[in-house]
Amino acid sequence: MLGLVFTTISTQGIDSLLSYGKLILLLVGCMLFVAFVVNPIIVFIGIRRNPYPLVLKCLKDSGITAFFTRSSAANIPVNMRLCEELGLDEDTYSVSIPLGATINMGGAAVTISILSLAAAHTLGIQVDMASALVLSLLSAISACGASGVAGGSLLLVPLACSLFGIPNDVAMQVVGVGFIVGVIQDSCETAINSSTDVLYTAVAELSQKRTAKH
Repeated sequence: MLGLVFTTISTQGIDSLLSYGKLILLLVGCMLFVAFVVNPIIVFIGIRRNPYPLVLKCLKDSGITAFFTRSSAANIPVNMRLCEELGLDEDTYSVSIPLGATINMGGAAVTISILSLAAAHTLGIQVDMASALVLSLLSAISACGASGVAGGSLLLVPLACSLFGIPNDVAMQVVGVGFIVGVIQDSCETAINSSTDVLYTAVAELSQKRTAKH
């Protein structure tokens, strides 16, 4: 990463860092939108009550730890303890949490989609809504399992870029950009990935209990 940053500054000047700053803001902004808007909507549909206490607890107790460890696998004990604290069924979370650490994809799908769309925008390629939706679906499916590998989401960027006819050499330059912003991007991505493992486990169980009562 140090070499990539050095090469970028030496060839494009210090002003190039401003572009990376904008990209980081875009990536983090989209992940915050998922965390505070999309996830609460999903939680509300499942439990039919104010979703934010559960959402914020998962982000505080799981997301912050995952942000600094940058590893969903390392965060498994934290998530297991949080599930126990929430009073969830051990037979459920003992399976869903380790499984989620392997195939989670919330933050990874955002990274793949945003970097691919940014590349298309930079090259002047017009992306219609249908193509954007296909990209989002492709990113979500292909991110399953990739987010369990360090930098796995970035390695899927060329696949997503091929949807818009972007050459592999250009796509690999996008991957290089991803590694430059990777410290912040990967931390936020892991925080979303790991915290939603607990969140969705809780929603599935609480939703089932709510349905059983009716």
